[in-house]
Amino acid sequence: MYFGDGYYMVGMHTFWWIFWVIIVIVFLFGPRRRSSGRDGGYRETPHQILRNRLAKGEIKPEEYEQLKQLLDKDKLSNSLK
Repeated sequence: MYFGDGYYMVGMHTFWWIFWVIIVIVFLFGPRRRSSGRDGGYRETPHQILRNRLAKGEIKPEEYEQLKQLLDKDKLSNSLK
């Protein structure tokens, strides 16, 4: 639409351009799952942590076996629920 002096009424047209630009920006950069840490969100299982501790020498093989049995027992009881 034109006003008497020839200027184009850009209000609504500009609004729709801004609206669609915002929609595209939200779609591209919107909410994403943020990975925790530098490993990209990869988390070790309790068994992997236990094996790493044994490999580093933080625990003895006897302790490892006891803790592994405890984890396996806990895993079994959780799967039965």
